[in-house]
Amino acid sequence: MTISDVPAPPLRRILGLGATVTFGLAYMIPLTVFTTLGIANVLTRGNLVAAYAVTLVAMLFTAFSYATMVRRFPVAGSAYAFSRRAFGPHVGLLAGWALLLDYLLLPMVTYLVIGIYLNAAFPAIPMWVFFLAALVLVTLLNIIGIRLLSRVNLALLAVQFVFIAMFVVMAVSGLSGEAVPSVADVFLNDQANLTLILSGSALLCFSFLGFDAVSTLAEETRTPERTIPRAILIVTLCGGVLFMLLSAVSNIVMPDFESYTSVDAASLDVMQTAGGAFLSAFFTAAYVAGCFASVLASQATVARILYAMGRDRLLPNRVFAFVHPRFRTPAGAVIVVAVISLAGLMLDLMTLSSLISFGALVAFSIVNLSVIKHFLVDQRERGTRALLIHGALPGIGFLLTVWLWTSLSGTALVVGLAWTALGACYLLVTTRFLRKAPPELDLSESEPAQPVAH
Repeated sequence: MTISDVPAPPLRRILGLGATVTFGLAYMIPLTVFTTLGIANVLTRGNLVAAYAVTLVAMLFTAFSYATMVRRFPVAGSAYAFSRRAFGPHVGLLAGWALLLDYLLLPMVTYLVIGIYLNAAFPAIPMWVFFLAALVLVTLLNIIGIRLLSRVNLALLAVQFVFIAMFVVMAVSGLSGEAVPSVADVFLNDQANLTLILSGSALLCFSFLGFDAVSTLAEETRTPERTIPRAILIVTLCGGVLFMLLSAVSNIVMPDFESYTSVDAASLDVMQTAGGAFLSAFFTAAYVAGCFASVLASQATVARILYAMGRDRLLPNRVFAFVHPRFRTPAGAVIVVAVISLAGLMLDLMTLSSLISFGALVAFSIVNLSVIKHFLVDQRERGTRALLIHGALPGIGFLLTVWLWTSLSGTALVVGLAWTALGACYLLVTTRFLRKAPPELDLSESEPAQPVAH
């Protein structure tokens, strides 16, 4: 069954600043710092706080570029929409293709993290059992049409912040009477190395995808040209500061990064040291709950994108545009995402995180360039203010993202460039070697109708 030819109604503009910030933080997952805590700490030789600081600076410049573009173009589509308007449909399609890599891998890495931490909590049950159980449950929920409401996101966000407060309090109380490292040592220790810190910063870029997700709400937000830019900057700054705080507390509690029981699940060692079995159990529950909420939303998001591509015949229509006859959900695309996510059983957490960061950094770079192209080249703006806001700031953001991009692992660069080459081949085929414009992907239409819950 395919979608009706009846034009879809416009999306309802009901979101305010609080709701958009909540969405961005929930999508980002405040506890995501613990996803790569062990990996990034070992990679940077204990200088995780410095790595997050570098990433935050780069992301703030890029977030400002996102805010600038969404203020001028308050539409859904994120990097795809912005680069399409600045550079034309061909570059837009390549930017969307790079961002699609993130959307496809986000569910995969979240399923893997759920499996890793539940396996650490219940060692008798293999990791893949938890991985598959979460995948099947989330896929079924997405097909049936059960969706997270903003109040559910808010509740899960509240649980994570309650845990964060308890973690900080128990960590500080546990250090009473003991020697505490200086602030300088926590930020940069005697093993600090710029190359390693940059590698860690590049790996950590995926932690900031929440601000990109906020830009996709432009057509569902009241006064988006004002609300969305503010929300993007708030989410980026709050997320970065929170990540640095949690990294610092974790390294104060357990400064010996070489003593982790498991690099992938190093956070459990930190929790055990800070608060014993109780804090470890609370952490696992809060973290898995946050991951479950995130993967439910992220799988629905990427399924919607693939569904739109199938509907617009950018992908095989019979599979990707298939709508479940009863639940009126994009079941074909949901199942495709689930099948792709199975690859997470064969990949490690560091590789997946690096690949997500590759796609994010490519998209971020293009958005920074889009600001310069649209305002200084197309609109021919001049003057000190224009050169600063629409030239220098996005220019610095571009250089910083490229700098981080070159610091990714060799595997991430090879696989990411192969994905980009595949996108370029796809572009050449769909445009008959650039002789015609590629079809436009319309992400502004509403999803298939959902059943009313009783």
